[in-house]
Amino acid sequence: MTSSSPRSLSDWLNYIEALHPSEIEMGLERIKKVYRKLPQFPENLAVVTVAGTNGKGSTVASIEALAKSKGLSVGSYTSPHILTYNERVQINQVPVSDDTLVNAFHLVESARGDVQLTYFEFGTLAAFVILAASEIDIAVLEIGLGGRLDAVNIVDPDVAVVTTVDMDHEGWLGTTREAIATEKAGIVRKGATFICGDENPPQALLDAANIAQRSLMRGTQFDLLAMPGDRWQIRWQSKGNDRLMVLPDGLPVLPQNLLNGVQAFSELGYELTDA
Repeated sequence: MTSSSPRSLSDWLNYIEALHPSEIEMGLERIKKVYRKLPQFPENLAVVTVAGTNGKGSTVASIEALAKSKGLSVGSYTSPHILTYNERVQINQVPVSDDTLVNAFHLVESARGDVQLTYFEFGTLAAFVILAASEIDIAVLEIGLGGRLDAVNIVDPDVAVVTTVDMDHEGWLGTTREAIATEKAGIVRKGATFICGDENPPQALLDAANIAQRSLMRGTQFDLLAMPGDRWQIRWQSKGNDRLMVLPDGLPVLPQNLLNGVQAFSELGYELTDA
């Protein structure tokens, strides 16, 4: 690196923001080209990718909390951040340090050569470098926009979650629920599990359910059940059996997002106790 290379995290963020091209070739080939030169996720790392119009962040947080409760190490990548950029990459729900991010940015810069990257693509690659080196059991990745062409989608998930589909970012994703669902369904893989949290899934999500190795649909395999006194019970599948849990009051996340997280976590092979 030259003496003019960014040194602090603030310097790097300013650099990659200025680097963001005004015009760029769409698709994932550019970022894949750079990613192939960087450290890859270990084969035994369980990956959950979460897309959807609403509830992505809460679903990610639910999976993190469940993993920690089982003594597992979990890393996450989410966006945008609230206070500091470090919040985007967390290990066991603790934001990574400035130095960790700076070192990852250096690696991405060295690997990219003359390949143009957007701000989000650069940050996504840095996050993946960090997660790959962190000796975690589970990586939970939040899609930034849509799914099919999102930078996060360069990694094949073991479990793909679509929380909901509603009208959002129509200029990028399409002007109908069906078009938007098509973009979000792009995270589903043939060999993976698909969890659909939308109660009224567009056809694109139903088609994705037929593509996945295993599919679980809200309202069929798992659901949120109203109880007297404004309380909720969740029903989910675990190893072929229905499980039930009455949710406590004062949850930090909406019940439907916890439901998505519970079903996703169970699909990784971990048992949760009925209650």
